[in-house]
Amino acid sequence: MAINAWLIVLLLISGVILCHQDEAVPKKIAIIGAGVGGSSSAYFLRQKFGHNVGIDVYEKGAIGGRLATITVNGQHYEIGGSAIHPLNLHMQEFVKQLGLKHRKSVPEKVAIFNGEQFVFEETDWYLQDLFKLWWRYGFGLLRLQMWVEEIFEKFMRIYKYQAHGYAFSTVEEMLQSLGGERYINLTQRSVTETLQELGITQRFIDEIVTAVTRVNYGQSASIPAFVGAVAFAGIQSGLWAVEGGNKLVCSQMLDSAKARVLHTTVTSISLQQSGNKALYQVKYENENEGGYDFYDIVVIATPFHRETTSITFNAFTPPITPFPGQYKHLIVSVVHGYLNSSYFGFPDPKLFPYAVILTVESPKLFTFSTASICPVNITTNYRRKQPQEAAVWKVFSAKQLTKEQLKTIFRSYYSVQVTDWLAYPEHNSGKGIPPIILHDNLYYLNGIEWAASAMEMSAIGAKNIALLAYNRWNQHLDMIDQKDLVHKIKTEL
Repeated sequence: MAINAWLIVLLLISGVILCHQDEAVPKKIAIIGAGVGGSSSAYFLRQKFGHNVGIDVYEKGAIGGRLATITVNGQHYEIGGSAIHPLNLHMQEFVKQLGLKHRKSVPEKVAIFNGEQFVFEETDWYLQDLFKLWWRYGFGLLRLQMWVEEIFEKFMRIYKYQAHGYAFSTVEEMLQSLGGERYINLTQRSVTETLQELGITQRFIDEIVTAVTRVNYGQSASIPAFVGAVAFAGIQSGLWAVEGGNKLVCSQMLDSAKARVLHTTVTSISLQQSGNKALYQVKYENENEGGYDFYDIVVIATPFHRETTSITFNAFTPPITPFPGQYKHLIVSVVHGYLNSSYFGFPDPKLFPYAVILTVESPKLFTFSTASICPVNITTNYRRKQPQEAAVWKVFSAKQLTKEQLKTIFRSYYSVQVTDWLAYPEHNSGKGIPPIILHDNLYYLNGIEWAASAMEMSAIGAKNIALLAYNRWNQHLDMIDQKDLVHKIKTEL
């Protein structure tokens, strides 16, 4: 009996040791880029691999990437990603877990300008707005909303998949699992073509849909349908932002992940073998010094395209080179001044009721949108500036505004601050979606932007890479690219 008991104990210990070996963690992970994708990658990788792995995040610019603020008269304003949808569950969870707060919302009215007059003007009465939309466009808005809701009902499945630990090796596999071939087709057909098949009029597409795609992506309704659906999610009710600035999510996630942030530029990644696993040498440099380090896993969380990267890859077969396609230049002009309401058909500025002016596609127009913006810290007694007062305006355009153009929109102004973003992919370029896996343990996050660019898409991509890296490292291949997950998860529950 004593011998049998000892055998049982030894078998149990052996099982624990084998399990521990199977779940061995990598020593070091590198993440290149500290935007929302890179920061959430650090956050999720820490959750999966535990506290023993070292996580280094390389960032040549400011933490937050395309989440950024600018200062006007001592107040800070968003100039990057500014709106978060209430169904963005990862962003909601970040704010909750990190102790951040939702920013107080300030009511605003929206109008759409065609260069001569407003084609749509929001009122104080929701039912009146619906009637006006029906009178001009028929049931276009209803059909559009039903289409968007159907897409996002299926898209919400991703949170269940990820909660159960499932990962995808390509963005296409992810979309296929969410909505089948129809979802894949949404990334390949234009939003115009898709909406026309739903019986939505060309006038609605030219005026409403185009105004939305221009303000959210600086592009026309020729963008893929899936991007168009995400664009419309960006104007729905309940949108929110983080008190103090959305970029706080990034810095707080890096702190929570206990990541070491290196403010330096990565110049190259080289493959080095270490036994039966790949090891990656990451070289970096800045004005004062250069150096290198070795990593078991590397995540590229910054755009890796010809216009956006200077990283070279060495000793990889086949070679790794930047992907085709371009990122869209978006000029953000933050203007502190007096709006020229006469340009929009209101000679008396006191009567101008709109805080957001969207535009249709027209050679007469040189802006995508003009919006009165609020600071990232809103006090309880804050009020939006009256139309006749000097306010802070954010203007989106494809090119930097000339003095003549600024004088057209503004009667006068105190300051103009200009930011040139490589904001999001040229979605109508037809270049396809880049891969996630570049090598054994080398991953590319930002390819998910080519399905649709948004904060939550980056966070979803980051969690997918954390799950993918974990499952591949530990050979949990049954957790990758599983088919019919909707029914599989129901069975597990």
